[in-house]
Amino acid sequence: MMSRLSLLCLVLLSLFAVQAIAIPVKKLNNFRSRHHSLAEAVLGSKSTGASPHTLNLSTIISTSGPLDSMSSKFLSSAPTRRGKKLKRDTQPIPSSKYVAAHHMIGNTYPYTLQDWLDDIALAHSSGIDGFALNIGRDEWQPDRVSDAFDAASQFGLDFKLFLSLDMTSMPCETAADAQTLRNLVLKFISRSNYMQVNCQSLVSTFSGESCTFGHKSASDGWSSEFVDHSDLQGKIRFVPSFFIDPSSFGSFNDVMDGDFNWNSGWPIQVTADFVRNLISDAPVKNALSLLATTSFNKIVSAVDLSLSSVKKALGQIIGSPDSDVQHVHSLAALSRNIASRDGASKPTYMAAVSPWFFTHYGADSYDKNFIYLSDQHLYSKRWESLIATRDQVDIVQILTWNDYGESHYIGPIKGAQPNSQAWVDGMDHIGWLDLTSYYAAAFKTGSFPSIEKDKIFMWSRTHPTHATAPDPVGQPTNFELVGHSHFSCRQPADCLICSLKMPFGR
Repeated sequence: MMSRLSLLCLVLLSLFAVQAIAIPVKKLNNFRSRHHSLAEAVLGSKSTGASPHTLNLSTIISTSGPLDSMSSKFLSSAPTRRGKKLKRDTQPIPSSKYVAAHHMIGNTYPYTLQDWLDDIALAHSSGIDGFALNIGRDEWQPDRVSDAFDAASQFGLDFKLFLSLDMTSMPCETAADAQTLRNLVLKFISRSNYMQVNCQSLVSTFSGESCTFGHKSASDGWSSEFVDHSDLQGKIRFVPSFFIDPSSFGSFNDVMDGDFNWNSGWPIQVTADFVRNLISDAPVKNALSLLATTSFNKIVSAVDLSLSSVKKALGQIIGSPDSDVQHVHSLAALSRNIASRDGASKPTYMAAVSPWFFTHYGADSYDKNFIYLSDQHLYSKRWESLIATRDQVDIVQILTWNDYGESHYIGPIKGAQPNSQAWVDGMDHIGWLDLTSYYAAAFKTGSFPSIEKDKIFMWSRTHPTHATAPDPVGQPTNFELVGHSHFSCRQPADCLICSLKMPFGR
């Protein structure tokens, strides 16, 4: 019998902030008898009161259940659990696949060299090969990046770092702005632990699709002042996260050596309106039209059928590789220029995986207050999607190691938070690292590691969907997406939903 991750899960969905832990399976009976509240979070840009929208999601992740919503074309050459299966318990296959975690330098102001050594050691032990260092305009940030490289060198193992230029922070209107970026890149790409792809130093971005550096277009600006500038020409592998329609990649064919698909980490198309439309198209309308003439039990059955169809539709989206398919297909527009410019055989594709997304800033601060749907085992399903399509994916970037403001951190809570203490303090996510190690090994080698010790992975919210925080910010956009659900799965059976309740709207 194939080795497997033996999991039994109890999932109660209700909140937005989340705590994650890993528990040995022997303790299972304790969790059958009582529900442990694993998260106590607070919402509000400045609030200190308990939040009604904290998430109590206890989950046991299935790692050998079926993959949902796979594109048959995209999976044609990839091993899946439908038909040809991924190998387990075999020797690792040499691979150039990498797993990196996005590290926000802006949250590291008080970091010491020891902080970096601790982060690197923890990440490395969790199957992470390196950090993408998100750097912004603060004058102190290059010093923290230098500390990170010093720590990686002292660490002694092959832990890599590369720059992710945060172009929502960096100015990019003039040629002088481009010079600042070039100087920053040149400062670090010669370091021994800088990540290399095709013998070039990997450089990425967050945004930047509108940067012109004094030229008529963003494409001209990035080409003339950055990628093809004599300072950097031939030295870097530029894989930006430009938030553009993939069909327009061709307009950046003199700039992009690949693509980092940031938004592939979440089903961002699933909004409250999206689900309302699903419901309006489901059989529930017919059920409600029978309200005056049909028995209550028949109406309930019809509504249950409707909600089941909605759940099935969402299940096909969560963790889906559809966005990857689109981006990889569109990268073909870059292939010819990359071959002539860099001698590389194909563009680099970097996909994202993320366990969560919740942010709650008011208009008086960052003015962002919304969630992305992260329930129904998003982290597990997304990883399995990437493993199944690994032939098409060069690098997986985990979002994130320490972005506390958006709640998707998998590293320890340390450094300087961006006024996110209200929904971060006490919300330990370290439990996600063990889960990361398992999936990262499978992605990099093509083989799931053997299970030496069974564990339960759980994360939870602590407040109901419609509760309100004691602050002026208000409920986050798309809060209605979060229902109250109870999942339970045991291997070798597939993950099944034992009960599902989807309160929607007020």
